[in-house]
Amino acid sequence: MMKKYALTLCSALLLSVTSSAWAAPKIIVGSADFPESQLLGTIYAGALEAQNIPVEKKLNIGSREVYIPALLDGSITFIPEYSGAMLSYLDAKNEAHGSKEVAAALATKLPAKIKMLDISPAEDIDVLAVTQKTAAKYKLKTIEDLKSIAGQLVLGGPAEWKTRHEGISGLREVYGLNFKRFKVLDVGGPLTLSAMKNNQVQVADLLSTTPAIKKDRLVVLEDTKHLFAAQNIVPLVADGSLDGSAAAIVNKVSAQLTTDDLIDMNEQMAEFVGVDEVAHQWLLKHGFAK
Repeated sequence: MMKKYALTLCSALLLSVTSSAWAAPKIIVGSADFPESQLLGTIYAGALEAQNIPVEKKLNIGSREVYIPALLDGSITFIPEYSGAMLSYLDAKNEAHGSKEVAAALATKLPAKIKMLDISPAEDIDVLAVTQKTAAKYKLKTIEDLKSIAGQLVLGGPAEWKTRHEGISGLREVYGLNFKRFKVLDVGGPLTLSAMKNNQVQVADLLSTTPAIKKDRLVVLEDTKHLFAAQNIVPLVADGSLDGSAAAIVNKVSAQLTTDDLIDMNEQMAEFVGVDEVAHQWLLKHGFAK
């Protein structure tokens, strides 16, 4: 009897150990250091958690220069990215511009340890914006219109713009712009908007889904020379970190996410609705949560 009990116990322990060894690894979801990226990370994480897939969130990591190395070394295994900006990070001289071109080029440039899942129709692109007063004063409609007066103006943007091609260097190389000064601000957030309103900067980097563009009637300068490539949302994952079922959930989220959704959710966050609540409401609306 004792031998039979011991055998049964050993079998149970072996089954337990084997099950643990076969358990799906935890997906570590990261994000950049601005609200929309944190929101996207929270949405993807929530959709996975709703299907009982183990998830850990490491949001607000920092800029691409910080979180891509984290994706490569396994500190995170999933991050929502922006296709054109990621392509420029990997190859500043790449000339792809449209959504399909950028996606195709990005797929060929990614490091072997990183894979991209389905690209989303949702897009949020960098834009150069000015107030209506500044636009009227200098008759500005396009980025090219800044060339003769850039030396009189202060440009505002995130710290990464000091070195990125879709920043100071690209504006100089593509448009021949040399600004009076560059002021380090946030990523199209309250610091940037305040600096524009107070005339501390006359030209600023904003994201196209920023609610203040419409609310404050800011003027977005047309990018006639295509410095800023398409910026569709695209999940990047560490190779082998998601199985087929997890990848299918992520792809389903990406397919249902739209640019209008991003604008609407950014407006909610601008009214101080929390990231978790905004994400949860989107997941409920689209059937990813109960």
